[in-house]
Amino acid sequence: MLDGMELSQIATTQMKVSPRLVAMNHVLELSSMELQELINAELGENPALEMMDKPTCPRCGAALEGPICHHCMQAQNANPEDAASAVVGDQSGARDREDYYYEEGPSLSRRDPDEDFDPIVHVAAEMSLPERLMRELGSVLSLEQMPIAEFLVGNLDERGFLECSVAEAARILEVEPHEVEAVLRELQQQEPVGIGARDLRECLLLQLDFLEAQGATEPHVRAIITSHLSQLGEHKFSRIAQEMRIASADVTAAAQYIKRHLNPFPAQGMPAANGATSGYVLPDVIIAKRDRGFEVDVVESKRFFLRINPLYRELMMRTQQEEAQLNDNEKKHIQQYVSRARLFMANIDQRRQTLQRIVAYLVSFQGEFLDKGVRHLRPLTRAMVAAELGVHESTVSRATAAKYVMLPSGEVIPLSHFFTPSLSAKDVIRDMIEHEAQPLTDEQIAEALAEKGIVIARRTVAKYREQLGILPSILR
Repeated sequence: MLDGMELSQIATTQMKVSPRLVAMNHVLELSSMELQELINAELGENPALEMMDKPTCPRCGAALEGPICHHCMQAQNANPEDAASAVVGDQSGARDREDYYYEEGPSLSRRDPDEDFDPIVHVAAEMSLPERLMRELGSVLSLEQMPIAEFLVGNLDERGFLECSVAEAARILEVEPHEVEAVLRELQQQEPVGIGARDLRECLLLQLDFLEAQGATEPHVRAIITSHLSQLGEHKFSRIAQEMRIASADVTAAAQYIKRHLNPFPAQGMPAANGATSGYVLPDVIIAKRDRGFEVDVVESKRFFLRINPLYRELMMRTQQEEAQLNDNEKKHIQQYVSRARLFMANIDQRRQTLQRIVAYLVSFQGEFLDKGVRHLRPLTRAMVAAELGVHESTVSRATAAKYVMLPSGEVIPLSHFFTPSLSAKDVIRDMIEHEAQPLTDEQIAEALAEKGIVIARRTVAKYREQLGILPSILR
């Protein structure tokens, strides 16, 4: 040893994150699609893991216990006057510790929550839209007309609009325009209503024709769509009322009817030719309103049934009892893959439990928002939820990232909306502009909001207005 130097030992404490915790956090922050990809990859790599398909509801993605979805039927029959109480908890029921549900279902179709739920129609919707249209047209068109139908269906864009004109189709197919018109009329009689329209106005009028044939009418809607559609999109309700010589309230009522009952993108939410869907997502969690209050169901966790392969489970039991005639390498193989499968399912189950606890707390805290609308959304942070549940804030952030929840109304929103108090201010701004007697400036809106107890700056009003897609007062 050199002069002036000596050896010594100093005890230090160092925190290490276990690989299991890292894996669990990774599973927690994944979106449903990313989790599905991870499950598929694990199934391909781990022979001890097995998956069994379970039927799911095409509307909400919940597991089906019979021919009709429990959640959708309850949503149809829910009484909006029921008192809201925070009755929440684990809806999963008893299950084997080595079994776990997960499944990816078809895309959610955001139809009006008051429409009748027809499981047969939704099952049919699992077929791609072009395939289903051609099948339906094949029953009403002649063989000579089918090439025209195939051309028209092939020229539908992602919204369901026809991208070519009748004249162009007739020229390419070398047929008369009236022949194309006849096939187009049949195409426009198919579902989803509004398919095959050549522009937004025609799409909405096709849907209005369908509703009127069912006996549903609303004054002034047809005239507004026909002659004032661009003004309606710019929220120029007062100008429409003046030109049509009707009350502003009548224009507002017509606008609400259009918003509620008509769909500007009829093909969105329908499976495309490649099996993909456009625009809509399945909820990871469903909040349902029952007689005794709100209930939370993590439906994402019930779409597939994961379990240990029965053969591997039996071999693992024999190995532990030293009854199996296996060599050391075979025993190591079985133990390694069975342990890996158990850990994988445990991580997914922990994801379900965490989502259940967090959404249950959100329901209890934001009950008025669920019952009365976005204006009753209370300020809430992820740190507040973490403190209440006794978990780290990063856990709440991971659990709520890229997740979607279906509200009792049937609307599907990002889970992050529960932490966005500006939503209530935006809703008030939208309502003020829709009912303004004359265009209000951003400064006037800020002053009116302050009187309601919502104190935000004028530039914030302008930002929210732009996010809502509403023009400034000078253009309204």
